[in-house]
Formats: sequence, structure tokens, C-alpha cells
Amino acid sequence: MSEGITTLFLETHNWGKTAKFLQRVGFSLDFETDHNSGQLSNGDGVPVFVAEVPESQEPRTSVVVAVPDESVDAELDVVTPFEDTHYGTREMTVRDPDGRAWILRAPK
Repeated sequence: MSEGITTLFLETHNWGKTAKFLQRVGFSLDFETDHNSGQLSNGDGVPVFVAEVPESQEPRTSVVVAVPDESVDAELDVVTPFEDTHYGTREMTVRDPDGRAWILRAPK
């Protein structure tokens, strides 16, 4: 069972330009990391985490869904199994029927 969408994860080729764009449409900067990424939010809505990727990499967009644990439906199209993150959770990437990636985030 899902606990809802917690984050929209965007990859970009230019962190600064994307952050400024989001600020111009009403988002506020929550925090910036020291490696061209950060999080922006707008009120009670879902925050957007933006991370810069190299020009050689196609930028992706993923929806992050909180799940209470690592028990997931066996019929899901798993791209990557649950793995530890550097921010204290475990994440799995699954693909929807149209090929979009979704990230399932479980507590560690």
C-alpha cells in the first residue's frame, strides 16, 4: 500500500537555470546541495528535487512514492531492486505500462 507521492525528481542539464525557472513559477528553494542539486517547494504541495546530470545523459523525471516497507506486488516491472540510499532510505525503481520510471521509497 502506498503512502502517497512524496517527491517529484527531475534531472536537468543546468541546475541553476532549472532552479530559477521553478522559482519564477512560484516555488521556493528549500535547500541546495554542494553538487548541483537541491529541493524546491510550493506550500503544501509535493516538493521537487532537481539534480544536474551530464550533457551526455538524457534527463529523466521520476515520481517518488512512499511505501511502508519493501513488500511490493510481484507483478511490478522492476528496473532496479531496493537499494540503500545515502539519505537513509531504501529505493526501488519500477516502470509503469507506458515506460515511465517510478521510485518506491521505503524506510531503512
